[in-house]
Amino acid sequence: MSTVSSQITDAVTQSNVQVTADAPAMAIGSLYQTMAHSTGLMFENSVNSQNQQNILAQSATTQGVMQIYSIDTVADAISIAKMLEASAAN
Repeated sequence: MSTVSSQITDAVTQSNVQVTADAPAMAIGSLYQTMAHSTGLMFENSVNSQNQQNILAQSATTQGVMQIYSIDTVADAISIAKMLEASAAN
């Protein structure tokens, strides 16, 4: 039976310790990366929601302005129709 050199056992042991020591750092790095990605998605969703709300507000404003402008037109049309009826009756 042959014995293993102490240099080889030291090298293997140090490699295993290195892997074990790196595990928490890798886990925290992965956690930070996941948190950064989640925060980025949150901001993207927030911007998209704000954009949709702005489009909705602009559409509502446009519809309101169109209704305001159409009131005078309808009133004018009714007045002209009444004048034409009165002149046709004479």
